[in-house]
Amino acid sequence: MKEPPMSSLRGFVTLHVTGPQVEKFINAVTGAGIVIWDVRTAGSGVSLKLLLDDFYTLRPLLKKTGCRMHVSGRHGVPFMAARMWKRKFFTIGLFLFGVSLLLLSSMIWSIKIEGNEHIASEDILAAAHQEGIYPYQWIWRLDEPDKLARELTARLPGITWIGLERTGTSITIQVVEAEQPETKPLLSKRHLISRTDAVVTEIYAEQGRPVVARNSRVKKGDILISGILGDEENAQYVVAKGDVKGLVWHEYNIAVPLKTTGSSYTGERKDRTYLVLGKWAIQLWGYGKSTFEKSRTLTEHDPLVWRSLELPLGWMTEKELEVKETADTRTPEAAQQAGMEQAKKDILARYGMDSVIKSQKILHEKKENGKVYMKVLFEVEERIAVELPIVNNRGE
Repeated sequence: MKEPPMSSLRGFVTLHVTGPQVEKFINAVTGAGIVIWDVRTAGSGVSLKLLLDDFYTLRPLLKKTGCRMHVSGRHGVPFMAARMWKRKFFTIGLFLFGVSLLLLSSMIWSIKIEGNEHIASEDILAAAHQEGIYPYQWIWRLDEPDKLARELTARLPGITWIGLERTGTSITIQVVEAEQPETKPLLSKRHLISRTDAVVTEIYAEQGRPVVARNSRVKKGDILISGILGDEENAQYVVAKGDVKGLVWHEYNIAVPLKTTGSSYTGERKDRTYLVLGKWAIQLWGYGKSTFEKSRTLTEHDPLVWRSLELPLGWMTEKELEVKETADTRTPEAAQQAGMEQAKKDILARYGMDSVIKSQKILHEKKENGKVYMKVLFEVEERIAVELPIVNNRGE
């Protein structure tokens, strides 16, 4: 016979029937209108399946034929429900966990702001809160993203476009700000003076009166472009503007090791994830020790936040990165070159990337204790003008 419909929902059992009149028992079962299926020989008897409702009607037929039966399998929803009822606390906990997971996945957990430079993220979050976008808000209570974007754009002046994108339980608000006119700072009357001893190579006075000429030797504090026009009786005070460059000499003491050591990441890593509850961290994934000889561990915390309040609940991820140690030995010439390049980078960082190194001269050099020591004099063309306010209308 064929398996009856919805047998898994109604429940069925697998029986092993033995005895002297097994064939007579099978005929009696079918004659009584009991549906059986998957009948096959098994050892000294037969194996068959029948619905749970018909199981209790077999006893008279067994006595009549002198057969015995053994239940070898229980299948279907009724047996599953019975097993779950025996472990009802586990079942209830599993059900509550599923409901909690469903509820948590139906809430907004984080809001990210991207693209804002002048408008504070707090102002954007405040406007979003008025539109119902905030952590722990139900997702199904939110309006369509296009409508929310229009409402937010209307609430925030200085923004030309807002886009909303929801990924799972996170919302990203992308902002395009309107171009603001550049605000120029208010300037007070001043001189431009030399910040160091130098020889002037170039001078351009946009506003004010140049006091020195090209190839003039100046000392620290000398006025280069004066902010006073006219004579003592008819003096006019202005904001001195311009550009002055000069040759400046810098002396560097350089020490470069011949042997260098470092480390680099190999790309191999092992992650461990923890559930954080207050001061406790419960490891969820990433058990076992790594096989790295040397490694570096980076820790990332991701706490849950309710508005501005950080909750004592969240996630922590430890990333153990494999590190490979490296060693290198340089020749004295290579060490000298590396030291010179480092000094040049320092000059450009200190005095401007438009500075030009005109010449360099090694005054003294020696090799000692695994290092190369040098004293180097650099001749650099750089900007030398700094501001000096004119106080109390006093002259030069």
